[in-house]
Amino acid sequence: MTKGKVYLIGAGPGDPGLITLKAVECIKEADVVVYDYLANKKFLEYAGKKAEIFYVGKMGGAHTLPQDEINKLIIKKAQEGNIIARLKGGDPFIFGRGGEEAEEILQAGIDYEVVPGVTAGVAAAAYAGIPLTHRDFTTTVAFITGHEDPTKDESNIYWDKISTGIGTLVFYMGIGNLEPNMKKLMENGRPADTPVALIRWGTTSAQETVVGTIADIAEKARAANLKAPAITVVGGVVSLRDKLRWFDKKPLFGKKIIVTRSR
Repeated sequence: MTKGKVYLIGAGPGDPGLITLKAVECIKEADVVVYDYLANKKFLEYAGKKAEIFYVGKMGGAHTLPQDEINKLIIKKAQEGNIIARLKGGDPFIFGRGGEEAEEILQAGIDYEVVPGVTAGVAAAAYAGIPLTHRDFTTTVAFITGHEDPTKDESNIYWDKISTGIGTLVFYMGIGNLEPNMKKLMENGRPADTPVALIRWGTTSAQETVVGTIADIAEKARAANLKAPAITVVGGVVSLRDKLRWFDKKPLFGKKIIVTRSR
């Protein structure tokens, strides 16, 4: 039996044009495609007609399969001699649990490769007109989970250091904990008037951006009924959005286009 292989593929942030050429090649080669909630379904069009397709969810609070079951599925299919394209939203090694899957695959003696993707924190900010670094504002940026494992005994986030030691903070999966996270920043020295942007469904036609400050962003998010998935950007660079926004200023942004033709 031919030995299988797994490609851990970053499917990018949502805009189908932001997937890499290497990722497309791997999907075309695959016998099995395993994809997440945040991976654009358009990418399934690259799969071969005989490829098996498995949707494994991973939507916050509504996982179709638990992580250990996903691992078992990938390993089982690879052990059968298949080439697996494991599609994960953004980049597999940035809050994508790609490292955990890689460890399981390695332990099972299966060959694998990582295909990096454009991570949502970078892309969503760019599409909102927010440069994460800027010489007039900051040369430091940090990616932080906004939703730590609730079973942990203590936080792995050093709030006392990141609050004042990093210029731009990018929180992933932080809508549910937005208010307490902003409170922790203020308690640890970040000024309450620091600009904040929430970007939902970044890089897609459904993109929404809400701007405020550390002190009032939670209230503004509630008023806008902003839900996950969303990225939170904290820092002075957010003030550049009004000047640099480009994506949501396009004439047809957010509109559905219907093309008609005579019969």
